[in-house]
Amino acid sequence: MPEPIRVLVVDDSAFMRKSISIMLEEDKGIKVIATAKDGVEGFELTKRLKPDLVTLDIEMPRMDGLSTLEKIMKECPTPVIMVSSLTTEGAESTLKALELGAVDFIPKELSFVNVNIIKIREELIRKVKEIVSQKSLRRRFRFIKSPLIPEKEVTYTSKFRSLPRIGYRAVALGISTGGPLSLQKVIPKLTFTNVPMFIVQHMPPKFTKSLSQRLNDLSTVNVKEAEEGEVVKNGTVYIAPGGYHMTLKKHPGFNTIKISEEPSDTLHRPSVDVMMNSVIDIYGKQTMGVIMTGMGKDGSIAIDRLKKMGGHVISQDQDSCVVFGMPRAVIEMGNADVIADLEKIPIIINEAL
Repeated sequence: MPEPIRVLVVDDSAFMRKSISIMLEEDKGIKVIATAKDGVEGFELTKRLKPDLVTLDIEMPRMDGLSTLEKIMKECPTPVIMVSSLTTEGAESTLKALELGAVDFIPKELSFVNVNIIKIREELIRKVKEIVSQKSLRRRFRFIKSPLIPEKEVTYTSKFRSLPRIGYRAVALGISTGGPLSLQKVIPKLTFTNVPMFIVQHMPPKFTKSLSQRLNDLSTVNVKEAEEGEVVKNGTVYIAPGGYHMTLKKHPGFNTIKISEEPSDTLHRPSVDVMMNSVIDIYGKQTMGVIMTGMGKDGSIAIDRLKKMGGHVISQDQDSCVVFGMPRAVIEMGNADVIADLEKIPIIINEAL
């Protein structure tokens, strides 16, 4: 039997420390090896105990979560999941944490007893297991600690380095874990003005608003959180609002955006598959599909449909993903025309458009 995943829980609330510990240890494959009540203690325990993963609160006395995260990444790089408030300020701090090296986050308000506790616990456990299992992530942290030769693993390569220029009419992009920082390396480099772009990033409400504003400040293309009923414009990037699906509605001569909680039975809301299928309904095989870092396989069903219609797809490669789940699903189905490093994705999109 494999050794359990060793987790350190850092939070100034005794209730939160207990709640997160109980949730994690519901799974026999996870062991909470220690808890810390502030950033100073959290950093010291991280350095001494070398856990596989740390859950880290943002607002703490003595040393806050962002300062603690910076010290951890500098002195003892370790995968970190932030525990953040579902507020605008919390969203801003969380985006900053992701820029500093945190792998993912869980919303604080959803971390203890409420009607969705079973789903929340399952999501937290799934995130911990997925993140710790990522060989590329482990290699990255190990390389920061000591530049050893990385272990060998399966790599995926594509036949093509670019997409054909077929007159694309829209770009549909799906992304999840590791997305906010990855999007900051892609969207600001885009230069197209002739098509719209639609993005689903798995995030709660308020977080997608903050992410959209940040990307817009960095980009030449217009980036915004999508709104109900707005007319789709070329040269604009629409990000689905957290907690809602984004689909399109066709009108004579123009298209509008529809924001809805339906369908209600999807694993994610917003869902990449729901968004992409709607975009494909409108733009057909002239949709460019892009799948980037994220756990699970959201988007693979719509991508398969797009490929069967004769469409074209870019998938992020394994080494540049934070979690190689969504891209792997597309690649292993044989649906990626190009498998590209994160830095190459905007170049490929620009050249194809």
